Amino acid sequence: MNTRRQFIQKSVLGISAAALPGLSSGWTEPVDMYPEARPSESFNLGIAGYSFLHFDLDASLAMMKRMDVHYLSIKDFHLPLDSTAEAVTAFHQKLKAFGVTGYAVGPIYMTKSRAEIDAGFEYARRVGVKLIIGVPNKEDLEYISEKTKAYDIRYAIHNHGPEDKLYPNAKSVYDLIHNLDGRMGLCFDMGHDTRDGQDPVADLERYHSRIFDIHFKNVTAATRDGKTCELGRGVIDIPAFVSMLRKIKYTGQCSLEFEKDMKDPLPGLAESVGFYHGVVAALPRS
Repeated sequence: MNTRRQFIQKSVLGISAAALPGLSSGWTEPVDMYPEARPSESFNLGIAGYSFLHFDLDASLAMMKRMDVHYLSIKDFHLPLDSTAEAVTAFHQKLKAFGVTGYAVGPIYMTKSRAEIDAGFEYARRVGVKLIIGVPNKEDLEYISEKTKAYDIRYAIHNHGPEDKLYPNAKSVYDLIHNLDGRMGLCFDMGHDTRDGQDPVADLERYHSRIFDIHFKNVTAATRDGKTCELGRGVIDIPAFVSMLRKIKYTGQCSLEFEKDMKDPLPGLAESVGFYHGVVAALPRS
């Protein structure tokens, strides 16, 4: 059984593996210094593209390579919604060169008209992904449900916390979509869920059948004033969350979304990657 001391030691090893080489000025290739801190999981670690708001695609992929993270949720500032088939092909070729797979698009806001919904599904089809992360109007949910059937593309609604009048938490989404097509679900932002006064571990268990994607983060407080912080420094019990991911047999992505310092996200992201690997190594397996 792992002691608290062993957990801390493994967390430090994970941070060393992911953060320190990636931040070393002369480092070019990721090296798995501590492979024992990287047990396989049914879920993958990724990056939510919004973390790279102030960086072009090349710089973003270079950071992912340094952190040895291989899954990206694609934002339209890296691949515009009106991208041609040729541009999409070139985009995927660049991702492949860095060992990265684009697994979803979004979040895409679709609150002005149904034309935005139509365009979003066409965009996902051209990009070749099977998941849209979206923010639609409530009155359009049945229309979107029909689209998910027609395109065989899942649609995950993103919750945005207490400021969000539409979808503040996981329950607010689930209650609206659980009777719709099974391809309607959630992009579960565990940080915003916590800021809305909810329990993210309990909500992960309650709504897991419709959770298609996770914005993986921690926050400084379980209140409206809580801010995104490094994974190991906030109020969310990350070991408990990872244990629940195993319990529910989650098979999607846990994409880090780091908004603490968006002009310089690499140190915080790298620390979070290392902490994650420490957690999965230290937790006992059933």
